Amino acid sequence: MPKVALFNQSGSQVGDIELSDAIFGIEPNEHVLHDAVVMQQASLRQGTHKTKGRSEVRGGGRKPWRQKGTGRARQGSIRSPQWVGGGVVFGPQPRDYGYKLPKKVRRLAIKSALSSKVKAAEIVVLEDLALNAPKTKEMVSILSNLSVDRKALIVTADYNDAVALSARNIPGVTFVSVEGVNVLDVLKHDKLIITKGAVEKVEEVLA
Repeated sequence: MPKVALFNQSGSQVGDIELSDAIFGIEPNEHVLHDAVVMQQASLRQGTHKTKGRSEVRGGGRKPWRQKGTGRARQGSIRSPQWVGGGVVFGPQPRDYGYKLPKKVRRLAIKSALSSKVKAAEIVVLEDLALNAPKTKEMVSILSNLSVDRKALIVTADYNDAVALSARNIPGVTFVSVEGVNVLDVLKHDKLIITKGAVEKVEEVLA
């Protein structure tokens, strides 16, 4: 079982914590991680792009010239695709890019992401994280105590308004409760700061 240090908000080590080998100690599967990240990024696409076809472009109701006898090619509308200002052929239309991977693949992906953080020593386990009121300066101080000066993902067992509001103004810092932990967020942040309670919940759900 991987064993990591347990810290308090002051940055002092108060003990060690053993992490589940089946969740935090597996060999990361890079292929599955890639699939999970692509799936999440696809789901984030708005898909609101739109071009107009020949039936949607304004104008072009009258036949520009008679069918025969002019020596020119026959034309039915000045809004046909071959005309400047005409409709677009097979242009992008509003669509949903989202899709889902099988449940077992998604579970393997999040386990691989968490294990990669442990393997790279980029995980910080906190005894608890609590603030009396939203205070960005206080959150900056906690991160400084933990020697975190890069992008960090903060995960707590339950959603905490004070922590969320304190973290949201700090560039590169993201806060989620344990239910919102996902592969993309874990991988794109340099440090994973997770509370002891959140670790227990993750192990309970993914065991």
